[in-house]
This record gives sequence, C-alpha cells and structure tokens, in this order.
Amino acid sequence: MILFFIFRKFVVTKDNVALMYHAPGKNREFNAFVLDKTYFGPYDETTCIDWTDDSKCFVVGSKDMSTWVFGAERWANLIYYSLGGHKDIIVGCFFEKDSLDLYTVSQDGAICVWESDTELDGLVLRKTQETKRPEGQPRGEVIRGKTDGPVEKEGTKNVRYKQRSKHFFNKEGNFNNLTAAAFHKPTHILVTGFASGVFHLHELPDFNLIHSLSISDRRISTVSINSSGDWIGFGCSGLGQLLVWEWQSESYVFKQQGHFNSMAALCYSPDGQYIATGGDDGKVKVWNISSGLCFVTFTEHTSSVTNVTFASSGFVIVSASLDGTVRAFDLHRYRNFRTFTSPRPAQFSSLALDPSGDLVSAGAQDSFEVYIWSMQTGRLLEVLGGHEGPVSCLCFSPVQSVLASVSWDKTVRLWDMLDSWQTKETLRLTSDGLVVSYRPDGKELAVATLDGEISFWNPQSANQTGSISGRHDLQMGRRETDKITAKQSAKAKSFTALCYSADGESILAGGQSKFVCIYHIREQILMKKFEISCNLSLDAMEELLDRRKMTEFGSLALVDEGVGDGDGVELSLPGVRKGDMSSRRFKPEIRVSSLRFSPTGRSWAATSTEGLMIYSLDGALVFDPFDLDLDVTPASVRRQLRQAEWAAAIVLAFRLNENALTQEVVEAVPYQQIPVVCSSLPDVYVEKLLDFIASVLERCGHLQFYLTWAQSLLTQNGQKLKSRSGAILPTIQSLQKSIQRHFEDLSKLCDWNMYNIRYAVAMSKQRGVKRTAEDVLCDNEDEEGSDSEVLSEASLEETDMLM
Repeated sequence: MILFFIFRKFVVTKDNVALMYHAPGKNREFNAFVLDKTYFGPYDETTCIDWTDDSKCFVVGSKDMSTWVFGAERWANLIYYSLGGHKDIIVGCFFEKDSLDLYTVSQDGAICVWESDTELDGLVLRKTQETKRPEGQPRGEVIRGKTDGPVEKEGTKNVRYKQRSKHFFNKEGNFNNLTAAAFHKPTHILVTGFASGVFHLHELPDFNLIHSLSISDRRISTVSINSSGDWIGFGCSGLGQLLVWEWQSESYVFKQQGHFNSMAALCYSPDGQYIATGGDDGKVKVWNISSGLCFVTFTEHTSSVTNVTFASSGFVIVSASLDGTVRAFDLHRYRNFRTFTSPRPAQFSSLALDPSGDLVSAGAQDSFEVYIWSMQTGRLLEVLGGHEGPVSCLCFSPVQSVLASVSWDKTVRLWDMLDSWQTKETLRLTSDGLVVSYRPDGKELAVATLDGEISFWNPQSANQTGSISGRHDLQMGRRETDKITAKQSAKAKSFTALCYSADGESILAGGQSKFVCIYHIREQILMKKFEISCNLSLDAMEELLDRRKMTEFGSLALVDEGVGDGDGVELSLPGVRKGDMSSRRFKPEIRVSSLRFSPTGRSWAATSTEGLMIYSLDGALVFDPFDLDLDVTPASVRRQLRQAEWAAAIVLAFRLNENALTQEVVEAVPYQQIPVVCSSLPDVYVEKLLDFIASVLERCGHLQFYLTWAQSLLTQNGQKLKSRSGAILPTIQSLQKSIQRHFEDLSKLCDWNMYNIRYAVAMSKQRGVKRTAEDVLCDNEDEEGSDSEVLSEASLEETDMLM
C-alpha cells in the first residue's frame, strides 16, 4: 500500500487499484475521509506514485513494467495514459517541475525520459451532462453502464508522450539491481540506491554523474531527499540502519543502526538516563532516553544476547549470551573489560548482579546450574546445583545478599550468598517457573508460571501472600499456521516478563501477546492494558483469521507454494518462539520479551518484536486539584504573594495544582527566605514540592535557585522523609537524574574553560620569561655603554695632563 498527500486530496494504492480521497479539513467532522474516484489500469501491484506540482495529474508505477498517468479531474484531453519501455519492475516515477514530462526508473537499472506535447496549462476540463446516480450506488465507486457522452471543445488534442532518451546504469559496472530512487525537482537531481549498498547522484535529463558512494554492504531499501536537496536519507531494512548524507561536503549528518533482529532484553541505568538493550543479533546497544539515539554498540558476543543489566555505579553493563560467555562492558572507555566463562560450555539464559556490583550470577539452560563470579577478579567462585530443570530467571534481593532462582522444575530457590552459598528456602510452585522479580523494598517476591498465574511470596516466611490469574488478559491472537482457535491456544500461553513499579504497588506483566497488563497487587485487579502494536504484518495479531485467506481446504498459509515432495507447510514444533527463518515465507510473531520500570517511576519500557518502546506516565495534568475549595483561586494565591506569605502561597498553589502557577509562586520566593519556607511547610506538601522541583529542574535554567530549594528541603526534613523512603524513592531518583544531567553539561563547559585558562596562564608566563630575558640583555648593554663612556673620559683627562 502506498499513500501520497497533495493539498486537499490524497491517493492510496492497494494492489493494482488507485483510490483518491478528499483530505479532511481543520474542522472535525463525521466520516472525514470521503472516497472521490477509483482508478484502474495496472495489471499487477503498484510500486510508486507521484503528483504534478499543481495536483492536476498523478502517475503510478507497477510491477507489470508499465507506468500509468491519470488525471485528478475530468480532463478532456487526458483521462489516462499508459507508458511502456521497461523490461523490469518500475521502482520510481517522477514528474518534472511544473510540467507533464516525467522520468521512470526500473529495477534493471534503466531510466526513461518521457516528454509530453502538452503543458499543464493545456489541460481542458470536460463539459459533461449530469447523469443521475442509481439508488444504492455508493459515492466514489466506479459507475458502470451506458451514459451520455461528454461534450468536448472542438480542436482539443489528447495528451501524448514520446520517449526522449533512455539511459542505463550497468555501463560502468554491475548495477542491475536498483532498489530505491528519489528525485528532487528544483535541482533535477536523481538519487538511486542499489542492492549492493551503492548509491548514485545524477543530474537529469542529461544523466550526468555527480556523486557515487558505497554506504553499506546490504540492500538500500528506501531513499528520500529534503526540501533543499542538500541532505539525502537512506534506509537499510536488513541492518536496521538509517543514514543522512550531506552530498556536497561528503559527510554524515546522522547515522543510526538498531538491532536487525528482535530485541531480547533491556535494562534502565540507575539514574534513568540510559537504556541498554540486547538483541538476537548478538549486539548490546546503549540508548539515550532524552534523544532516543544509540551512542555505543558492543559486538563482542557471537550469539543471541539473552539478558543485560546495569551495575549500581551506572558505568558498567553486564550481558549474558547463548555463546557461553558473560561479558562486562565499561561505559567510560567503551570496552569489554571482563569475560566470564564456565568450566564446561553452557548457554546462559538468565543473569543477575548483586546490589554492590561484586557478584555476577548466570543461569544455564542446559546444565541446570547457576554460576557465581567475582566482578573484581573475574574468577568463578561457586557453581550452585540443585535445580532439576533449566534455570529460567535469576534475581538478587535489593536489600540482602540473597539470590532467587526459578526453574522449570516448579521450584524457586533462595540462595544465601553470605552463608556458604546454601539454599535458604525452597518455594514450591504449581507449574513450571518462568520469571521471578523482587519488589524494590525486598519484602515481596513475584513469580510467573507456565499456567498463566502470577503468585506473590513473602521471602522471609516462605508463605504465599496472593496470586493473579492473568491468562485471559493476554488475549492471544491466532497464528496463520494454527489449526486451533485463538481461544484454545490461549490456554497454553503465559507471562514471560515481570517488573514491579517503582513504588511497589503495581506490577507489569507481558508475554506472547500484543498486550502488556498492569495489575494492582493489593487489590489483585487489572488496572490497564497497553496494546504495544497494531502492525498486521506480524503473526498472531488477530483473533480470527482473514476470511479472504480461507478456502474449502483451510487457510492459504498452510498450502505449500513451492514445488516439493511434502504434503504442505511444515508446522513449527512446540516451544519454538522465533519461527523458522529458513522458510520461504517468514512472518515473525508478536511477543514481549522484556519489561522494565524506570527508576524515576515516570515511565516504563518494553522490548517486543517491533523494537524498543517507552511509555511515559502522564503525571502533569492541566487541572488536577488537590484539597480544593471555594477560597482556592489564582487570585487568592497572588494575594498571598503580595502580602509576602510565601508558605501559604505555596500551599494554595499546590492545592490548585497548576504547574505554571506553582512555578510562578516558587520563583517569587526571595533567595534568603528559602530555608525559612522549607521549615514551615506541612509534611504533605514537602513531598509535593520536592517532586515539583525534580520535574522543573530538568528543563529550567535557574539551576542554583532550585538546587538551593532541594538542599533546604532534604536538610530540614531528612528524618521525616527517611521514614517514607520507599514512597519518595522515585522522586529522589528523578531529582538525581536531573542533577546528573546538569552536572555532565556543566562539567564539560567548566573543563573547557579551565583548560583555556591554564593555557593562557602558561602562555603569559612564557612571554614574561621572554620579556625578562630581553630586559636583562638591555641592562647589560646599558652598563657596557656607560663603562666605555667612563673609560673614554678618563683617557681624555690623561692626555690633557700629558699635554
């Protein structure tokens, strides 16, 4: 499907049909998209489309090697026109600026230049007699039947095209697999991309080569040019790569590459500024949340990365892989400084790092053992045995040196790291354990099992405190190759990813579904479901199969299109998660592989088949009053400001809960009065003010002013806040994130100024030494001159006496 907008209309091509719609205006209206016309012409699927500058005509290219020019209005001299001349699929078709002349580019590297005998101003509207629309005929549909013919102007000639010239790319080499093309009309520049990763810039219509470069070793999927024609964007779907090239200076403006397979794991940094992801391509990438860009990629793993985690310092990333290694990466020097291996080759499917960052643990899915290494020395400290099935997940307690491991043997084992690595407790489950997670305060443990249950345990007493049945909340879709309904297949589905919220009151759960569920733990109810994808090109997205793909023999997806001895499509074995990539037609299945809540509590992230998605919780509503009555108005808040009642004004502003008004009140408090105001605020408003300062500090430039507020609040209310450390932890982490970002920005500027000052001082000292030396030489010369004058005077006196 191709979509193209122009002014008040847009054209959508589906299969071999072009549909023209009226674009909706600024006013909201019911059923805004109105079908205007339907165009038939090509015999195969359409591939490209382009409009004239005045939106009078548009051209469509097709896989049947033909190009069709259609009139957007009922022109008397142009209804449609078909162009041939190519021997392969049409990749691009482009109109010349303010003209009906056009260029067509085919996949075999041929370019045809077509010249029209009519200008755009020469198109004449048809004068038609009104024809009554039959009853029941929908608007926009092609009306078939006998109608009165149009009355045209005499002497009107139909538009005709002739081929002016034809050019080929393969004269200079093997460039016969052209995959993408774009044309910039003001500068007449044509950009073409090839399957070998090479792109060319030509000037049309003379086809003069301007620039040629290889930017990748994979197929260029799409090309685009900005409005000025200086920047060219390239997309490579095979590598997940996006490039922006400035062709005049021959330099990269932007270069990003994602995982070109599914992401398997993610982890937030302790300050919430970065996210580390691991993919099936064996790469570990670190992303900046504020910019959304990847700034470092580690490629040391040779197989799929199964888990990643940050150390408590925030500058070390540890990753586990199916290649049998656990690697630690340094974010200061961007290098792999530790590699942990097992005595016997093992595939590591789980990973955990203790809160101090000294112990690294990984679980093997083939030997049923848990390995413990020392981060400082890199030595293997202990091998924990006892599980009778693959270890599916590991998690350290945030407050104790206790490791929780869950396995397919229906048990959760708690290992004491301080007591000779002994098993502290063994929790019996009702089904195979898939994932385990500790609450941020370490007082609760959540376990997801194969039967779709989420059970909650007290790790101190080893008692189960609750459970949630979430199998029906997954709402599984039906895969194309499934022979059972989605309702029946949902009975075998379960959650494969769990994560507590920052305050520990809710839990996120995701699995082999397009939904992520968030549950309230105490009430054990579903709070909300997030649909992470609407991409119907993925498998298991719909509950019912498309009837258009159903035949009397079953689904078309079960019919083998190839010529072979088999009876049909081979069905995947039970437990296969990623599908058979060697098959002729591979359709990835939607699933959520990992979930993490941000340490600030304001957002959470998920990795799925489509990639990394970050959901931000809306905590800044326009009007969310707190303890509101008739006396709380913006006028009363400003009246308190005029009377210098700073604490009362802040309380009223928070009761009204408008961010702009609260910021106005806080910034109106004199700098010297900040400690006094902080000491007189009620306890409930101390946390609100601290949360407000953490959010404003990230985007405001009054750095010293708000840091003084934060310091005074934490200093004078430290004991009260410490008693509620679990509740205000997200606020403190958000404040730390803002301060850390300002620290990084200012430290670079201060270092630059300090180095410049040192350089200036050193240069001034060198110049001072040089001037001192010159002054000494001048003084010596003056002394020698005075001595010679004295000697000459003495010699004259002696000669006078002799005379």
